[in-house]
Amino acid sequence: MVKSTERVEGRPEARHADRDRPAIVVDGLTVVRGGRTVIDDMDLRVETGTLTGILGPSGGGKTTLMRAIVGVQQVAAGRIDVLGEPAGSPDLRRRVAYVTQAPSVYPDLTVRQNLRYFADVLGAPRADVERAIEEVDLADHADDLVGRLSGGQESRVSLATALLNSPELLVLDEPTVGLDPVLRRDLWDLFHRLADGGSTLLVSSHVMDEAERCERLLLVREGRIIADDAPARLLERTGTDDVEHAFLSIVEEDER
Repeated sequence: MVKSTERVEGRPEARHADRDRPAIVVDGLTVVRGGRTVIDDMDLRVETGTLTGILGPSGGGKTTLMRAIVGVQQVAAGRIDVLGEPAGSPDLRRRVAYVTQAPSVYPDLTVRQNLRYFADVLGAPRADVERAIEEVDLADHADDLVGRLSGGQESRVSLATALLNSPELLVLDEPTVGLDPVLRRDLWDLFHRLADGGSTLLVSSHVMDEAERCERLLLVREGRIIADDAPARLLERTGTDDVEHAFLSIVEEDER
C-alpha cells in the first residue's frame, strides 16, 4: 500500500461540479423498521471533500443512516440530497460508492477478475484495477481466488471495488474490521488522501482510536445525533482525554 501523504500516483483527480455545495443534505429523516423508529427526524449536512466519522452503539442507527444516504433504505419521512441529486438517483450510480460490512464480491473469481468485472460495470478504465489493488495492499494476492482469502483480505477486495472510477462520495460501513493495526493505519492514510483530493468520505467505526482520525465526528444514539463536532472540540467540551470517555460523557449528559 502507498504510505506517502501525497496524492496516490496514477489516481485521477476527483470530479466535483461544485465544491461549495454540501455533498450530503439530510432534512427531517425518519426511518421506521418493524414498527420501531430507527432514525427520528434527523438533520445533517456533510461538506464536500471532508472525512466524517459516525460513531455509536450497535442498533443506534449508523448503518440505517448510511443505507438511506446511498438510496437503498426505505424512509418514512424527510429528504436526502446527495451531490445535488435525490438519494438513490440513477445519475449517482457512478458517483457514489458504498462498502457494506459484509463483503460484496465473488468468491469464485480472483481479486483481479473481481476488479475487472466491476470496472466494466462502472465503465472505469482498466488502469483503475491495478491502482485499486495496490491501494488496498493486495498486489501479492491479485491472482488468488477471493474465496480462499482471509476475512480481512476479502473486505479489502470490497473496498478496492469502491475505489474504482474515483467516486465523489464513499460511504464505508466498518471498513477496517478484522485488519491488523498497520493496515488500519495505512487505510486511514488513504482515506485522508482521498479527502484531500476532493472526495467526500462518510465512515462508520466502533473503534474509538479510529474515530480520532476523522475531521468531524457524529455520535449517533437511538436514531439521533447527540453530538456533532471535531474530535478535539468534543474532548474539550467534555473535559476528557480520549473519544471513548467523551462519548460516555455525552451519553450520560443525553440521559439526564
